[in-house]
Amino acid sequence: MATDSVTPAGRLAPTPSQTVGPFYGYALPFAGGGDVAPLRDPRTITLHGRVYDGAGQPVPDALLEFWQTTPDGTTPRMPGSLRRDPVTGAVAGRNGVDFTGFGRVPTDADGHYVLHTLPPGARPGAAPYLAVCLFARGLLHHLFTRIYLPEYAEANAADPVLAALEPPRRDTLIATAERERTYRFDIRIQAGSGPHEETVFLEFS
Repeated sequence: MATDSVTPAGRLAPTPSQTVGPFYGYALPFAGGGDVAPLRDPRTITLHGRVYDGAGQPVPDALLEFWQTTPDGTTPRMPGSLRRDPVTGAVAGRNGVDFTGFGRVPTDADGHYVLHTLPPGARPGAAPYLAVCLFARGLLHHLFTRIYLPEYAEANAADPVLAALEPPRRDTLIATAERERTYRFDIRIQAGSGPHEETVFLEFS
């Protein structure tokens, strides 16, 4: 615990600030946090990638939260992302049936994350997307971004957020299709010395 120190002149000097973390891996992740899609749903897609810092190094202790619409474009109203055992109070995870549209995924030692979910649906005036909130070391405030899927090219072209960006910046918000129903989306917290652009982050007022 920080305490005040006294200078030779008798005035109080400020104590050093304490670290902000990271503490995200302690209590926030929960069992099945990345398994948003109901079990064995044939529409399930896999989204994965890495979180990189400004030096291009993977961030092994980041935490990502995802929100999205249902495939028909409505807001999910089902509870149950984080259920608890009614007797012991222990985390029981998801029930495997209801789609809540919410996921919480930590990165592993290589900065990698995996999410299994359903394709998001479009809303009036916007292309389908997943909203992402990123918590990571060195960030005093979490960051918001979006993930758009490449097969909605026509809707993406008309999306007001994507349309406001130049092509290199716009591309940082569009996932890459690797194979059927599997996409890669890397997040770069800062632009480094390499060819990659910093991911576009959004500010909400």
